[in-house]
Amino acid sequence: MTSNFSLLFIAAVILTLAARLWLTSRHIRHVIAHRDRVPTDFAERISLAAHQKAANYTVDRSKFGILGSLADSALLLALTLGGGIAALHAFWSPRLDGLGYGLAMIFSVMLISALVDLPFSLYRQFVIEARHGFNRMSLGLFFADLFKHALIGVLIGAPVILAVLWLMGAMGDYWWLYVWLFWSAFNLLIMFVYPTWIAPLFNKFAPLEEGEMKTRIEALLARCGFRSSGLFVMDGSKRSSHGNAYFTGFGNNKRIVFFDTLLSRLAPSEIEAVLAHELGHFRRHHIVQRIVLMFAASLAFLWLLGQLIDAPWFYNGLGVPAENTALALILFFLVIPVFTFPLNPLSSYLSRRNEFEADAYAAEHAAAGDLVRALVKLYEDNASTLTPDPLHSLFYDSHPPAAQRIARLQTVAR
Repeated sequence: MTSNFSLLFIAAVILTLAARLWLTSRHIRHVIAHRDRVPTDFAERISLAAHQKAANYTVDRSKFGILGSLADSALLLALTLGGGIAALHAFWSPRLDGLGYGLAMIFSVMLISALVDLPFSLYRQFVIEARHGFNRMSLGLFFADLFKHALIGVLIGAPVILAVLWLMGAMGDYWWLYVWLFWSAFNLLIMFVYPTWIAPLFNKFAPLEEGEMKTRIEALLARCGFRSSGLFVMDGSKRSSHGNAYFTGFGNNKRIVFFDTLLSRLAPSEIEAVLAHELGHFRRHHIVQRIVLMFAASLAFLWLLGQLIDAPWFYNGLGVPAENTALALILFFLVIPVFTFPLNPLSSYLSRRNEFEADAYAAEHAAAGDLVRALVKLYEDNASTLTPDPLHSLFYDSHPPAAQRIARLQTVAR
């Protein structure tokens, strides 16, 4: 059983990596093949120079993504069958036991993963993003953000990990149900406190100024029956020139947030249409659906881990000679992505369907033409390709391709 699982795991890693590389290569070739001609539906709105900039940006990111996929697979094999986790166990087990051992093991794996990812993050931010005119982050700000994330991860993550490990060891055969209840409650708490306590550690949030835009937005909120705890502008420009808008929070702590880069680019009527789209996610219950789906998936995964935690072939098949709750947790969440990769199209499909529904809602409560103009500007400003490979899009894209999305809105507008 051990050798069979090892072979199955190796096959899953190779097949997943091969699929990722094949999809990315298709995407690169498709974008390059359509680089020199703006799609007909966008010919009057997007210049050839902007279209080519988006193609170049997409190709650069995709090529770099190939290196990331190779590094991820290499790290996974190094930690498992390569003996990385076994070596960490040999180091920590004589020095610590119980919850302290488990915490040290989990943080060690997280630290190794972060160190491997660091040069990739630096290159992505200060080479690729800078090359295409998007980076506004200094090296000092990058490392300040990194330090803050690490500190928050320790202050919040350590108690959570300790609680999970304790529940796994103390709650008997149904520990996975208790862990799921704790994890669900923790996520709901984070949704509630994030806007007020965590997000301001990284960005400044100023109330939206009085004027035509605020008046239009408040009227839209009233039409949609949406209550928020405030309208805020975030200084996203200090890190990137990409623009966006979102609402965050839970219950009575919901906030609507606009990037300052978005406000500087779009007209008030276009911003109203973008916000109507975001409100569409709320009114069509997409947020609740995503939360329920996330909780259901986490319950299924924890149940599965509960079936594997006492199976020697699970540990030995992944190159780990010992058995305990911390090792089970680490191994499971390291290897599960390679086995769930075929589910990506389903996740992407559900997300794209929600985007279409939110667009339809926006067209009911704002002008469809304004949303079309806003989307075209955002595609241009963010250098989003108008010609993605269809199969790559099917696997990865959470939003519909630009041509499909705008065609539907234009039908409504007419």
